[in-house]
Amino acid sequence: MASLCAQKCIPSIYGRFGHVRSAVRAASSLVAGEPKGPTVKTQIPGPRSKELLQELNQIQQAGSIQLFADYDRSIGNYLADVDGNVMLDVYTQISSMPLGYNHPHLLQMLTENPHNIKTIVNRPALGVFPGADWNSKLKNVLLGIAPAGLDQITTMACGSCSNENAYKAIFMAYRQKQRKGDFTPEEISSCMINQAPGSPDLSILSFHGAFHGRTMGVLSTTHSKAIHKLDVPAFDWPIAPFPIYRYPLEDNKAENAAEDKRCLAAVEQLFEDYAKKGRPVAGIVVEPIQAEGGDNEGSPEFFQGLQKVARKNGASLLIDEVQTGGGPTGKMWCHEHFNLDGPPDVVTFSKKMLIGGFYHTAELKPPQAYRIFNTWMGDPGKLVLLEGVLEVIKRDNLLEQVKRSGDRLLLGLKQLQNEYPALISRARGRGTFLAVTCSSTKLRDDLVGRLKTKGIQSGGCGEDSIRLRPALVFQEHHAEIFLDRLRQVLSETK
Repeated sequence: MASLCAQKCIPSIYGRFGHVRSAVRAASSLVAGEPKGPTVKTQIPGPRSKELLQELNQIQQAGSIQLFADYDRSIGNYLADVDGNVMLDVYTQISSMPLGYNHPHLLQMLTENPHNIKTIVNRPALGVFPGADWNSKLKNVLLGIAPAGLDQITTMACGSCSNENAYKAIFMAYRQKQRKGDFTPEEISSCMINQAPGSPDLSILSFHGAFHGRTMGVLSTTHSKAIHKLDVPAFDWPIAPFPIYRYPLEDNKAENAAEDKRCLAAVEQLFEDYAKKGRPVAGIVVEPIQAEGGDNEGSPEFFQGLQKVARKNGASLLIDEVQTGGGPTGKMWCHEHFNLDGPPDVVTFSKKMLIGGFYHTAELKPPQAYRIFNTWMGDPGKLVLLEGVLEVIKRDNLLEQVKRSGDRLLLGLKQLQNEYPALISRARGRGTFLAVTCSSTKLRDDLVGRLKTKGIQSGGCGEDSIRLRPALVFQEHHAEIFLDRLRQVLSETK
C-alpha cells in the first residue's frame, strides 16, 4: 500500500531521481522511494544555490541561508538541493520534520480528501469562526496525545508565540488568585499607561543557556546567544544556573547530584531575592534538554526539585517542549522521562507537532474572552497534517524505532569519542535527540561543513556542539551512514 501510494502521490520523485532509480526503496526503509545513500555532485552550496542567495540578498538579510532546497525531489530522510545534491538530513529543518520529506501518507491525505485541501485554503480566525470539526480535531488529535493530567489546550502558530502567550496565562492566573474578584477601576486605568497595579511587576524565572524564542517577551528568558538579544530592551527577570553535568553520567553520579542541588538552591534563592525586590516570580520556564544552548540535560531529580520549588512558592511550572515534544526522545513528551509528581502546569509545543500551542491546567484558562487571542490562533491545516503524522507514528511504532535508532547513534558516538578523545566528547541525550561536544567552536563548524561535503546535513548548538535532530523515520541503516561519514571527517582532521 505504501509503495503504491508513493507512486501515485509523488511521481516527480520517480521521474527526477534518475541517478538513484535502481537504488530507491531500500528494503528496510520506512519511507518508500528513499535513496540508499547521499549523492554529492557539487560544492555545497552549489552554483545555483549561490545564484539564488545573491538574488535574495538584494531584498532581505539572507546570511543565515545554507542552501536552496528542491523539496519536490526530497524524500524521507533525504534533502535534495537545487544543484542535484542529495543529503542524509540529521537536522530536519531545525527538528521540525516528524516524518521527513514528502511522506506518502501525508501526501495521500491531501490528494485524496478535498475537505483537507479546503481546510488549508480557508484558514480561519479560529478564535471567532472555527469550522464545525474543530472541536473534534482538538479532542481527537491534540488532546489524544496530551501530557497526562492536562486537559486544556490553546493553539498558536509557532513556538515563540506559544511561550509568549503561556507567560501571559501564567501572569493572569497569578493575579487572579491575588485579586479574588473583578478588575478594579484603578487596574483598568493604570494598565493603559503601563503602570501598576494594572501592569504588575511580576517575573518569569529562566535559566542560563535557555532558548524560548525571539519575540519581545520571551526574549527576556532566552540566554543562549548574544546575537538573539543585542539592542533589544529586556525585563529584569531572574536567571538561574542550569545543571552542567560531568560525563559519562553513570561514572559521575555523586558530582552530578551535587550539581542538581546547587542549581535548585540558586532557584530558591532567586525566588526570595525577587520577592524582596517587589518583582515576585509567577512562573518557571525550562526546557527538558536545553537545545539551542548546547543540548544540556537536566536529570529527573532536578525537574522533580523544580516542581517542588514552584509549588512551594505558588508559581507555575512551564516545561517548554517546542523542540523535545512529538517523540524524538522516545516518548511523546520528554518530561515523561522525569517521573514528576503530577503534571507541569503548562507544556508548550511546536516544531515536530507542526502546529504551535500549549497544554495547561484549568486554573490557567482566563475567565474572560480575548485575553489569549490573535487572528489565527494556530492553523487547522497543520492539525490535519499532525493527525496523519500520529497515524504513522502508531502504525509504524515510531517511538520504539526512535529508541532503537537512538541507541545505535549514541553507542556509535561514544565509540567515536573513545577513538578521537582530543576531538569530541560528552556524547549525550535521549532517543535520537542527541549531541556531542567538539574541542572548539572552530572544530565544530569545520566538522559540520565537511560532513556536508560527504552528504550529511547536520547542525550545531551552543558554543561547540553538534546536535542530531533526525526525523522519527530515521532507522539504524541511516545511523550507520551518518556514523561512517562522521568517522571519515574525524579521521581526516589534522
